[in-house]
Amino acid sequence: MPSGWIELKQMRLLSAVLLASVALSAQKLDPVQWKAEAPLAAAPGSTVLIKVTATIEPGWHLYSLTTPRPSIPTTLTFADNPVFANADAFQLKPDLKVDPNGARAEQFTDRADFYLKATLKPDAPAGVATVAVQVRYAACDDKQCLPPKKKTAEFSLNVAVGTPASPSDPPAGYTAGTGRTELTAPAEKPAEKPTEKPAEKDMPQGLAQFLLVAFGFGLATIFTPCVFPMIPITMSFFLNQPQSTRAQQVKQAIIFCLGIVVLFTGLGLAITALLGSSGVKQFASNPWINGFIGLIFLALGLSLLGAFELTLPSGLLTKLNSASSGGGTLSTLLMGLTFALTSFACVGPFMGAILAASVTGDKLQPTLGMASFASGLASPFFFLALFPGVLAKMPRAGAWMVRIKVVFGFVVLALMFKYLSNIDVVLQLNLLPRERFLAIWFVLFALPGLYLLGFLRMEGINKDEEVGIPRLLAGIVFLVFSFNLLPGMFGGNLGDLESYVPLAKESAGSGSASASGLTWMKNDLAGALAKAKAENKAVFVNFTGYACTNCHWMKANMFTRPDVNAAMREMVLVELYTDGTTAEDEANQKLQETKYQTVAIPYYLILNAEEKVLAAYPGLTKDPAAWLKFLSAGKI
Repeated sequence: MPSGWIELKQMRLLSAVLLASVALSAQKLDPVQWKAEAPLAAAPGSTVLIKVTATIEPGWHLYSLTTPRPSIPTTLTFADNPVFANADAFQLKPDLKVDPNGARAEQFTDRADFYLKATLKPDAPAGVATVAVQVRYAACDDKQCLPPKKKTAEFSLNVAVGTPASPSDPPAGYTAGTGRTELTAPAEKPAEKPTEKPAEKDMPQGLAQFLLVAFGFGLATIFTPCVFPMIPITMSFFLNQPQSTRAQQVKQAIIFCLGIVVLFTGLGLAITALLGSSGVKQFASNPWINGFIGLIFLALGLSLLGAFELTLPSGLLTKLNSASSGGGTLSTLLMGLTFALTSFACVGPFMGAILAASVTGDKLQPTLGMASFASGLASPFFFLALFPGVLAKMPRAGAWMVRIKVVFGFVVLALMFKYLSNIDVVLQLNLLPRERFLAIWFVLFALPGLYLLGFLRMEGINKDEEVGIPRLLAGIVFLVFSFNLLPGMFGGNLGDLESYVPLAKESAGSGSASASGLTWMKNDLAGALAKAKAENKAVFVNFTGYACTNCHWMKANMFTRPDVNAAMREMVLVELYTDGTTAEDEANQKLQETKYQTVAIPYYLILNAEEKVLAAYPGLTKDPAAWLKFLSAGKI
């Protein structure tokens, strides 16, 4: 037998095997099959139930009619036909799953039955008609999601006058899905713009649950850069209180926490009444407010370092003593006021989101929501206020309390420059660029290290006193932290510290490049949409702020990842600043609040060239997989 004939036969056999493999693979990648069932006959103008069944292979799942984005909900539509005018879709309660990225999804496995409650047209022509239900869906397993598919499921219906009515209500347990189907299948289009507020995306509807979420938000703000540094300052304040009984300590703690609750609630509602739900955010970034806070920190820092002692006039103290059983009440309330003001820069977005989320509820809901939020914020400080009272009674406290005061003085001065930096970036003065800011921080955090190690002679350190292990370790920590700031002065990334320091290179105008190498358009959404249309790209919209710590973190740590950077380069990038003092900032803020129902920043959108929302992502994320999933909506 000729060798060429054998080779040809082998090639044919190999081709057959490959074709069979492809066929098997194609079969595996079609895990959902559909069929439709309807009554045999119906009269014109009557209502019938059409059952649409999806049979799902093991290991795969199908999304419900009502699953939230970014999952792809199943849709049922009629192809063009002369029989039906409209239909309502119904489904059983789906399984609620949370994927590894934290996104909610409503799923069906094995089998899913849907019902269409459809009304025949009064003038539907008599005779047997074949009607097609068009289904659009996405099937996923634990490892992959197939691209959205469209299939048709056909059924036949005899339209005959005088046909007895058939059951027209779905079985018990079925609830309405996406609402009425279209008469004809709609053209493929992106998701409509979101109507929910990001802060209340998963927020329960009940008042009690809403208040619980607000309380949780308050607890979460403890770990923000503006609130967390107040923990040692608060401890220092209560350590310096006069000796008191346990009952008086509890009283002072309650007064301090009530001061926070009353001040936050009152200020929040006052700002909202005057400026709307976005007022809190603007208050937090206001240069005058930041300047006032900076002056408070300057005075407090210099006082802690021993430059002078902050005291109230003796006459006022006398009156307060008689009114507050010892004179501690006013100072505690003043501490609460200082705490409230210094915390606004970080907790303002939380407060604005809660206020915006509560405006659709009862008239008291904003007040109750803010009170619950402030209670969550103040509750850890209640226990913290009690703890220093116990410390103050411990014997032989020694000079360590003086050393804590001096160290806190340097830390407070460093925090003062954070507020001065907010003024600088909002007003675009460029007086405290990144390098200069980090140089100041390097010195101010190195000085307490040198002080604790005995190289800097100040109150609390005796000349011939040996350096103990606690002082040694604390001094080393300050020096290590200080020297870790040096790479940032030369363009290096500082990780989580990027939230608190000026960015390596801010956008300076339309078409400018950031430190990540991404090219941004600034405050020019119309120009970005025009460019996207010309280049057939999506638009990545970044609602951001000059003084927004979470915005800084995302720019410095998420946008610079190679995989994220590559995905973002495929889109037209535009930054819309909302916390500045220009007319553009005010317009951006109004756009965000009126069109996208939120004032929180950062807030990210992916739009097509017609300004339709493809995806939305509220707030900071440290999960690259979740962020890349969001960015995948920008692939056109």
